[in-house]
Amino acid sequence: MNDIRARRTAVLAAAARAKSEAKAAAADQAIRRLVKKGEPVTFQSVQREAGVSHAFLYGNAELRGRIERLRDQARPKPPPPDGAGSDNTIIQALTSQITHLKKQHRDENAALRAALEQAHGENLELRRELTRLGQNPQPQRRSNVSSNATTI
Repeated sequence: MNDIRARRTAVLAAAARAKSEAKAAAADQAIRRLVKKGEPVTFQSVQREAGVSHAFLYGNAELRGRIERLRDQARPKPPPPDGAGSDNTIIQALTSQITHLKKQHRDENAALRAALEQAHGENLELRRELTRLGQNPQPQRRSNVSSNATTI
């Protein structure tokens, strides 16, 4: 019995390893596509492009380091301050930061909308499946009038 359990455990471990390697390869390809397209490489963009979870990307030290390096490279660096610290330089730096933050906000908002749309689709599919199986996904509503009530 222990031999069977050990074999099953080995098969499951091998399957998990293969699945993890496939996810890592998908994330690697997604990073390459993003770089090739000139799009920013962020955890969210890689997750969206590769179809893997944030947890997987953060949990994989190699992918995490690579994404962080590429993300930091793409961030605009503020110009070095001159000796006078002119208002124009500060305004330009702040304007650049605002522009970057607005773009990041738009990207994150679009990703959240896409995730919400996907969740709504999955919810609809699950409701249809429940209906097909003969289960009503909506709770039965109680009527205000009892069928046994009599009026005088």
